[in-house]
Amino acid sequence: EEQTRLLKNRPDQPQNPKVLKIAIIGAPNAGKSTLSNQLLGRKVFPVSKKVHTTRCKARGVVTYEDTQLIILDTPGLTSTFKAKRHKLDAAMLTDPWASMKHADLVLVLVDVSDHWTRNSLSREVLKCLSQFPQIPSVLVLNKVDLLKKKFILLELVNELTEGIVNGKKLEVRSTFKHHSSSSAKSPLQVTQTSPESRTQCLQGAAQTQKGSGLDNSDGRTSEANLGTEEAQGPRHLKDMRGWPRFQEIFMLAALHGEEVDTLKQYLLMQAKPGPWEFHSGVLTSQSPQEICDNIIREKILEYLPLEVPYGVTQVTEMWEEGPSGELIIAQKLLVPRKSHMMMLIGRGGKVIRRIAQEAGQDLMNVFLCDVCLKLKVDMKT
Repeated sequence: EEQTRLLKNRPDQPQNPKVLKIAIIGAPNAGKSTLSNQLLGRKVFPVSKKVHTTRCKARGVVTYEDTQLIILDTPGLTSTFKAKRHKLDAAMLTDPWASMKHADLVLVLVDVSDHWTRNSLSREVLKCLSQFPQIPSVLVLNKVDLLKKKFILLELVNELTEGIVNGKKLEVRSTFKHHSSSSAKSPLQVTQTSPESRTQCLQGAAQTQKGSGLDNSDGRTSEANLGTEEAQGPRHLKDMRGWPRFQEIFMLAALHGEEVDTLKQYLLMQAKPGPWEFHSGVLTSQSPQEICDNIIREKILEYLPLEVPYGVTQVTEMWEEGPSGELIIAQKLLVPRKSHMMMLIGRGGKVIRRIAQEAGQDLMNVFLCDVCLKLKVDMKT
């Protein structure tokens, strides 16, 4: 009831409000929901090691003083073939594109620990960026803590930007600086979190401007500023491995929150005057029931093998307040096969008990109250 009231209420915005709508896109399992949760300061989006944990676009809200950041956490950009394989809704294909249409800024997340995919942006991501070239974009290299050889980051930056950032050719060099150096302070300066606290500076051949690349008069890189090859006209997507229009680069480890605050400060600085969309008490546009479904599904994805969890259907049978003010939730999990049912229950009920315990703890952290979660497994009729 409280969430419904806050969503329906007029935003309690200050006299001169500022707002920024941010679309986070990337390949499945790049860490988009993990980053969104870190920016929000609470876990409201499901996170799993399996792909396609996020099934639809959901909005998170960060309100700080006179500024509101609206984070559009979207499903991983995927192909029609993969959508059919994982029994995904049509929304999985359309939601990332819909989010881009409403965004003021797009964060492109790349998992640098995946050596199979890290050297180029996926075809779906490039297609999305080329469809909306007018929207300022920022490259975010995630999971840098998992890289033993940090010099690889410099090579990746060169490939993923095609050697151009903020309209300037890159001159890549490594320098050692104090850890407090922020990537939001000057263009093309990227803070890398590592044991040596080393900062990688990616400097343009003639870097004389100060402030962010998004401070241009029209808020985006002009065509004239791009390299000769770019100025000659758009290249075919199949010839591109990176995107030459990124305005900033950030390196972070979203899971541990390393350098997430640096990115958050940068986003707050990019906000423009405009009306708030949500009341300051709102953390997400999702209903409590949607948050509950997502958290339980996250655990199912975590503990069931291969494609099995994608066939589970959730049905909430009870949602009420107990005598001591605790939230009592009973949910039935329907599976298509008896073998799936046995896997979900586990030997002696071990798996389903673990899912209920971990999901219940996460729900307590989200709703800030005691939660009694009961799960029952049954066959689909």
